[in-house]
Amino acid sequence: MPHKIGFVVVSSSGHEDGFSARELMVHAPTVSGWRSPRFCQFPQEIVLQMVERCRVRKLQLLAHQCLIPSKVEFYVGQSLPERLAPRPAERFRRLGYVSLCDNEKTGCKARELKSVYVDAVGQFLKLVFHQNHVNKYNAYNQVALVAINIIGDPADVSDESDVASREKLIDHYLGHSTEDPALEGTCTVKSDYISPLDDLAFDMYQDPEVAQIIRKLDERKREAVRKERYDYAKQLKQAIADLQKVGERLGRFEVEKRCAVEKEDYDLAKEKKQQMERYRSRVYEQLRLHDLMDAELMRRPLDLPLQPLLHSVSPHHQQLVPSLPPPGERGAGSHLADPFLQEKPSAPAPDASPQCPAVDQPPPTADPPPKTQQPGVAAVELERSDRDGSEAPRAGAAGEPEPLTEKVLREASSAVDVLGKALVAGAYSRLWSHREGALLALYEQLSETPVGTPREDLKNTLRASVFLIRRAIRDIVTPVFQASLKLLKMIITQYIPKHKLSKLETAHCVERTVPLLLARTGDTSARLRSTASNFIQEMALCKEVRSLQIIPAYLVQPLKAGSSAHLAISQMALLARLLRDLGTEGAGFTVDSVMKFSARALEHRVPEVREAAVRLILGLYAQHRAAVLEHLPPADSATRKNVLYKTIFEGFAKIDGRPTDAEIRAQKRVATEEAEKRKEEEMTALQGQAAAPRELQARARARALQEKESEAAKAQDPDTPGGKAAPPSAPEIPDSRCLDNLCIFCGERSESFTEEGLDLHYWKHCLMLTRCDHCRQVVEICSLTEHLLMECDKKASFGKCHRCSEAVVKEELPRHIKAKDCNPAKPEKLANRCPLCHENFTPGEEAWKAHLMGPAGCTMNLRRTHVLHKAPVPPPGFSSGLSSSSSESHVQLTVWPARPPQQGPARPVPWELTDRRVRC
Repeated sequence: MPHKIGFVVVSSSGHEDGFSARELMVHAPTVSGWRSPRFCQFPQEIVLQMVERCRVRKLQLLAHQCLIPSKVEFYVGQSLPERLAPRPAERFRRLGYVSLCDNEKTGCKARELKSVYVDAVGQFLKLVFHQNHVNKYNAYNQVALVAINIIGDPADVSDESDVASREKLIDHYLGHSTEDPALEGTCTVKSDYISPLDDLAFDMYQDPEVAQIIRKLDERKREAVRKERYDYAKQLKQAIADLQKVGERLGRFEVEKRCAVEKEDYDLAKEKKQQMERYRSRVYEQLRLHDLMDAELMRRPLDLPLQPLLHSVSPHHQQLVPSLPPPGERGAGSHLADPFLQEKPSAPAPDASPQCPAVDQPPPTADPPPKTQQPGVAAVELERSDRDGSEAPRAGAAGEPEPLTEKVLREASSAVDVLGKALVAGAYSRLWSHREGALLALYEQLSETPVGTPREDLKNTLRASVFLIRRAIRDIVTPVFQASLKLLKMIITQYIPKHKLSKLETAHCVERTVPLLLARTGDTSARLRSTASNFIQEMALCKEVRSLQIIPAYLVQPLKAGSSAHLAISQMALLARLLRDLGTEGAGFTVDSVMKFSARALEHRVPEVREAAVRLILGLYAQHRAAVLEHLPPADSATRKNVLYKTIFEGFAKIDGRPTDAEIRAQKRVATEEAEKRKEEEMTALQGQAAAPRELQARARARALQEKESEAAKAQDPDTPGGKAAPPSAPEIPDSRCLDNLCIFCGERSESFTEEGLDLHYWKHCLMLTRCDHCRQVVEICSLTEHLLMECDKKASFGKCHRCSEAVVKEELPRHIKAKDCNPAKPEKLANRCPLCHENFTPGEEAWKAHLMGPAGCTMNLRRTHVLHKAPVPPPGFSSGLSSSSSESHVQLTVWPARPPQQGPARPVPWELTDRRVRC
């Protein structure tokens, strides 16, 4: 089964001081790993020698959070290349490479753990690191590796397993199964199984001592499973799960202790150390309580260097593990609930080693801890007890601050003369507790300054205090920074008004501290950024500072091209808040200064800053429209290609209540779709409602054909009673083809009058037709009254007036009859009645054409005004033939004489025209 392979570092191309490649041999939460020299040449190489020749199955790399190589190559070899060999590179075989993320998404605050599965045999592993990813935290173009883990099998064991696997596969295909069918389905460990305890993440987050105990307990669990002691295996499984949480917690304590040491906060480091020892002793006591701790488990491994080719465990297994404290030192926090079952191993566990280091323990309890409590409560009790210990009040800093150096004395000579050497020494101390204490002492001193103190002494004390505040504002420790803000606020709001100092002193305090506070708004800590921004806003709104108008002048200074993202975003947010609170009238902000600042911010590299600038401009535009537009380019198509300006101008449109470009395009699209829909509906209705005119057209065509045939028969048979031969000079009656491309209602002829063209003509243009306003059907104007009374879908809503003989809405009919305002109608034989203009005119069909189509005709026929080139109405009694000449832009109208009266009553022909030329 693959497991962790120990290794030693044979060589490396170089390293920075304090970050040797030998750091890779240790896996723990506090390791620093290897780091290349500053401004080194690439590629960089590291050669590792494994403890024995093995088959490598898996490689794990833990990259640094900001010193990240672009890629790492892997080579494996059987022996170390000799420097004098002619071609030493041939001794290594290239396995491949992995690429590492540039970590921009996390802001270089997370480490990438890369796992690579390989299958290679060898004893030496070479890592080749290529050019680094560029970021602002990697100022020296370095690459680093925090940890590397090798998992594999000894080469001889892996060869034997491969042979066995091949033989088993051959037997399976040949049908020679040697296994008992009754054992099928039983749980067996796969040959390629990798234990989670061998994973690199386990060691990098676990306390080394607890990790050693977990591995021992895991071995016992496997042995218990092999011996079928399942209750004991279950107890060990629960213990391992609880210990993993304990190890992670101890690992965090160790990291916090290391950070406290780096910050020279030795009180906190001591407290963390004691906290770890108490927590560790309680955990070990629980293991002893449940007989899971014995001398073998707690025996300290020898602290010997790793010997290549001899050992098969990684060097981090050689860390010192302290033994259990004596039973008499059990504290009050050791009476914990039982997280494990009660089965004990076969052999009793011996007492702890007497060489256990002494630790501070609480007084012992009188009664032994109970052994029958609910599982799962132990971890809760441990955390609660540890939390109580961590929340205990810290002791004050012991000792006096170190004396001032000559350099500090020269730098702070004025402050020393006014405030004294002891207070300034505390402000310059390496311990943050001394620095904080000095600021608080100065706060008390200024608060207790009596009224009547000489003004010169008050000014000197104020200026010396501002000097120390400036230093404290730059402090990286949060309590010191907060103490400086507290002192500064007291000076501005209490000290200066109390002693009635001039505004010059207030201006001095603000001008000397605001630039530093603005710089802290770009801090990497979100808490410090928020604290600094809120304090600047509070100071700007203070009545003592507001009248000076100093802070607005600092906020509208253009952003530098290389300013950090945090600083730019914080300054934009602070400017927006103060602009909302102070306005642009007499408070330090002007439209000109704010717009110049915003215009520069629109060019910033950080998207959040550009978006904040857009919001700032829109907010300013709502109050000062014309002044804002003066600082922006014209809103033409070229400017709108820029996404930011397009967003700004669309925001302006919304503020003004105008539709944006997108809304205008959407409205046009909707209008076009509605027009097309209406057109489709009209065409659909036209196809259904133009059936009547088409039917009349067909009947006219058939009647013309019938008359032609009758005339021809009479001409051939002169003896027919009542018949008479036609004169030889008379033209023929036109056949049915003369009705092609002709409207039988108005007499207009056009090449566009196809079947669809005639439908459109009937629907919209024919002067003799109209659409019913109630059913939208196309009807003749002369029969509109009959249609409304007899055929319309709304005919039940109409009634006939006996005076004017027209259709009137039934609701209006009584008033219409009573008023007697309508023009009386004449009998049909005496006059026609127009339903549009309600006038009586000459009877007959030709009179309808003259009334509806003539220039002095019906004034209520709306279609008449849209037709300018219609043929004039011929006088009754004439018929015409129509011929056209293609050689000129005129239409020649041929005139036929009217039918003789003896042929019967004259029937009006709708296509008879007069003899004249008409422009096309």
